[in-house]
Amino acid sequence: MTHPILTHCPICKEPTTVTQIRCEVCDLTIEGHFMVSGLAALSPEQLEFVETFLRCEGKINRVEKEFNISYPTVRSRLNEIIYTMGYEPLAEIEADEAEREAFRRDILDGLASGDLMPDEAVKLLKKHE
Repeated sequence: MTHPILTHCPICKEPTTVTQIRCEVCDLTIEGHFMVSGLAALSPEQLEFVETFLRCEGKINRVEKEFNISYPTVRSRLNEIIYTMGYEPLAEIEADEAEREAFRRDILDGLASGDLMPDEAVKLLKKHE
């Protein structure tokens, strides 16, 4: 009987390491430290969602119909899967960058208007790097 790979320890919740691979046919065993795909960290429900998403060719409106869920729910599930795989959703990265850009623009506007001195602007920029 085979079981899915445990990517986290059921006791302490820390990541696990795959250290042995065995061939069922010839009984060859290989030991070492092996990387596993981020997909291995997904729950069965998340894997089903990913498979459906791929079958729907990434078209969110088709995934909505397939699961009978709303667009925000599809996005939420996708983001949850992205986090589980160890990544950050691009939309959040873009939002963070937009926020940093707005902050920089405010600093430059403050310099241009004379409300900020150059040394104050440098301190603010360094503080928010």
